[in-house]
Amino acid sequence: MLVLWLLGGMALAQTAAPSAPNAASAPPTSAPAPAAVATDAKPSLAIPAGTKIPISLKQAISTKSAREGDPVYAETVFPYVVNDRVVVPVGTYIQGKITRVQRGGHVKGRAEILIHFTSMIYPSGYTVMLGGNIENAPGAERTSMKDQEGTIRQDSDAGRKAKEAAGGATTGAVIGAVAGGGKGAGIGAGVGGVAGLAIAMLSRGADVRLEPGTSLEMEIQREVALDPSRIKGAPTKSD
Repeated sequence: MLVLWLLGGMALAQTAAPSAPNAASAPPTSAPAPAAVATDAKPSLAIPAGTKIPISLKQAISTKSAREGDPVYAETVFPYVVNDRVVVPVGTYIQGKITRVQRGGHVKGRAEILIHFTSMIYPSGYTVMLGGNIENAPGAERTSMKDQEGTIRQDSDAGRKAKEAAGGATTGAVIGAVAGGGKGAGIGAGVGGVAGLAIAMLSRGADVRLEPGTSLEMEIQREVALDPSRIKGAPTKSD
């Protein structure tokens, strides 16, 4: 009787125990969906270094009165185009400053001026910083470009000073001839020549003078990144 009771209890325990799930038959866990890739990035646009843009000066500048740090104002006179789109329209303002100025010397040394451009202001008011210098100054008379920095230098003034000295000698010779004949002419020429040379040495060399409207060529020294959405006519994402 005891044996039957024990056997019945064991059978009941086996029936009540929960069956363990079969790991092999469990459904696979789904992998997380990949993150969405952003597609609303703004298209890039830039003015490459070395780009040359024609501009027109808006004020008069002279080495006679200019000082280092004085502001310089100009504007573009021809559009700059990238991929058939106007990136820098006509009438865009260019701002800069005078970084070095030198007047012509009494005996040697020509007048020089160095200008660097620092910002560009679009008609919409959009402003970008830039590094620019003067590559060429076709509208500046009797000047030349001195170096790669963009220094404008006045042409040599030696011919004018030699002419002034010669003119003094001629005047002295005429006065001497009237006063003392042939001998007086020689003395007068010598005295007049010395006087003319002294006057030439006391006078400074000619100044560099850039009139309003002077045509200049600005060279972009380093790449300028732009926001196409703020430039009329520039490529947009929908193009």
